[in-house]
Amino acid sequence: MPWYVYMLRCADGSLYTGVATDIKRRVQEHNAGEGAKYTRGRTPVALVYAERCVDRSRAVKRECVIKRMNRLHKLRLLETYRL
Repeated sequence: MPWYVYMLRCADGSLYTGVATDIKRRVQEHNAGEGAKYTRGRTPVALVYAERCVDRSRAVKRECVIKRMNRLHKLRLLETYRL
């Protein structure tokens, strides 16, 4: 089963990065207030980035790399990506 690293744009303009096997379901959970604590007060959220990984380990490692990026680098990553 593939894992995905995804990035959401929250209602306040902030970016949230996470991992999931079913991105559509996970975004729905975030918007329903059942996702990460960070996104609960920042709904609605919109999917702006998704990257497929072969397994959970690689997805989590990629998530860590993205989370360490500053905002400018994250925005540049989004510019090169089309959903």
